[in-house]
Amino acid sequence: MPRESLHRSAPEVPLRQDARSTSRTSLPGNPLAPSAARRFVRATLAEWTSQGKLATCTFCQGDGGCPPGRHSTELLADDAVVVVSELVTNAVVHAGTAVELLCRHEAASEDSSGAGEEPAALVLEISDHHPARAIRSDARGQTPTGTPEYGRGLQLVASLAERWGITYRSGLKTVWARLPLEGREAGPGRTTEPAVRRGLRAAEILAPSTRRSVRDDPDWVGRGALSFLAEASELLAGQLDEDLIAALAGQLLVPRLADWCAVWLDAESAQTGTAPRLARVWHADESRTGELRAVLEKDPPRLPDLPRSGPVRVPWPGGWTAGYATGAGGTGETDGTDTADTGGTDTAGAPAPALAPAPAGAGPDAETGTDGAPGEGAALACRLVANGRVLGTLMLGRPDRTGVPDDVTALVEDFARRVALAIGAARRYSRQVTISRVLQRGLLPSQVARIPGVASSLVYEPSDEGLAGGDFYDVFPCPPGDRWCFMLGDVQGSGPEAAVVTGLARPWLRLLAREGYRVGAVLDRLNRLLLDDATEAAESASLMVAAAAAAGPVLGRPGAVPGAAESGQPRFLSLLYGELMPLPEGGVRCTLASAGHPLPLLLRPDGTVQPAAEPQLLLGVVENVAYESRTFTLEPGDTLLCVTDGVTERRSGARMFDDGDGLARALAECVGLSAQGVAERIRRTVHEFADTPPGDDLALLVLQAE
Repeated sequence: MPRESLHRSAPEVPLRQDARSTSRTSLPGNPLAPSAARRFVRATLAEWTSQGKLATCTFCQGDGGCPPGRHSTELLADDAVVVVSELVTNAVVHAGTAVELLCRHEAASEDSSGAGEEPAALVLEISDHHPARAIRSDARGQTPTGTPEYGRGLQLVASLAERWGITYRSGLKTVWARLPLEGREAGPGRTTEPAVRRGLRAAEILAPSTRRSVRDDPDWVGRGALSFLAEASELLAGQLDEDLIAALAGQLLVPRLADWCAVWLDAESAQTGTAPRLARVWHADESRTGELRAVLEKDPPRLPDLPRSGPVRVPWPGGWTAGYATGAGGTGETDGTDTADTGGTDTAGAPAPALAPAPAGAGPDAETGTDGAPGEGAALACRLVANGRVLGTLMLGRPDRTGVPDDVTALVEDFARRVALAIGAARRYSRQVTISRVLQRGLLPSQVARIPGVASSLVYEPSDEGLAGGDFYDVFPCPPGDRWCFMLGDVQGSGPEAAVVTGLARPWLRLLAREGYRVGAVLDRLNRLLLDDATEAAESASLMVAAAAAAGPVLGRPGAVPGAAESGQPRFLSLLYGELMPLPEGGVRCTLASAGHPLPLLLRPDGTVQPAAEPQLLLGVVENVAYESRTFTLEPGDTLLCVTDGVTERRSGARMFDDGDGLARALAECVGLSAQGVAERIRRTVHEFADTPPGDDLALLVLQAE
């Protein structure tokens, strides 16, 4: 007879077969299975989303209001990956057989108990073929290492799943979990703390909450260390916040490799006298974390300047007592039946003197030949070094005073190297984001001018929030105050190179417009300015090449000059530029010209849509071009839509958004909407055109005569 062990909050409900979508795969019983399972789950959910089987984001309803990575459908994928990774890892470690993975989408249905509607959910089933494995346990149902017999980390599954259970059949054991599709945290302003919590939940896969360390399982170093480092690298590499990385590092180490852990981060600036910041302290017993932090803040580790960054033995923090404490982190006991431990008795070890650390694996005799003070343990510290620069210090403590085994020391060194690389990458990203935001504030207007008789709405979304985009815009008044000018442009390329051209073009346009030049003349002069600037850049590049040739080869390549090729590239842009003059009798006279830019569209109240300008050459490409403008009247109710190519060239497979006049069709459906309504409708339509986020900057300007 099959036997079933269930952990559930509501009775299981049989669903109609047509309400389910199922995908399954078989995985080998080796360390590669968890990563393969994660890829399979993400691919399955992505396919179901593209087929419309999964609902849109419960927060933004698919209109893109959530930042990247925070849609509820993406959060579902994150939770599913965490659950699958844990359960497949358990199956491989405990059973060692092939693993069967099944993903099933269950649509909402009526609850057979009459309690209401059963919500839609994702059901995950992980099966192995070795359910009769003998488990050594004591009277409390614990294994000798303190692990409950149903596996490690299932508390994590329980925290993510609506309900879960274990089913035993002849020759087969299946662990299943049901994840609801709704009720997940999402939306703007809710990214920092949920990210930390979700990261720590994922970290628990690698460091289960039950007390388990390497010394409890000597075979783990050979069997699981590489998998631990690989999983840790994957988890840390996806983080771009150094404090979150420090938090994850502590959760990964405790209690698997240490009883407690602390991370200090050095200041980024090279100013002397700046003390390292204690970014995170983690203890197996969370109730002792505050006490440990207070001790470590008074007594940080003091490491000498050594030619290598490996772990070294440091003095035990003064005033801190080692030992397993009862609490959330463990059982509060040492298990005397564990033959890999110290036999249940404490052997003493003295801490190394300050400024003279001992080798990490040295025992008490190797250091002082005497025992340490009661309550002290072994402490290791390791500098976090990336690209030759010290970023901080990782310190961990273990209650056993016999020293730290060499295998553990080597593992800590490898782990610290990965933490340092992640922190270094996060700091570089943070610096880049800061620089780009400063550039954005200088390149784009803080606000756009209000035009009498015209309602306006602007949408600007750079493709990468951390980089300065190539699109720019502006709306400003011109003396003597009876006309207003507007522009929407797109510079070749992106990032700093595009920012340089944007920093030139927008101020030049403002200056030319305020000097009284009309629309066509403004484009003529801007074209010549861009060509002159490109000529000067090319001449500078030629001088750099000549100087390099005289000095000899650079970087092993004769004549190679860093930055010379980029300096000599042409600087061109597409631009839509125009001016508006309110008319006394109502309406607005509009004069505009397009230089290599997507043509503006004019929407009449009767639903007709037509181009409002003629196509012309890009700026900065050819000399002696006479740009022409077009003048027309915006009658009350008329709407002018101006966009960049991030809208028209938005891709979904081989199709683009503007194929077959797609933009004109979308605008025709906006009859009767306000300027803000038109802008939002077009933005949402562009986002919904493809499943992936836009790959280019997106900007659009709507002007509507009142």
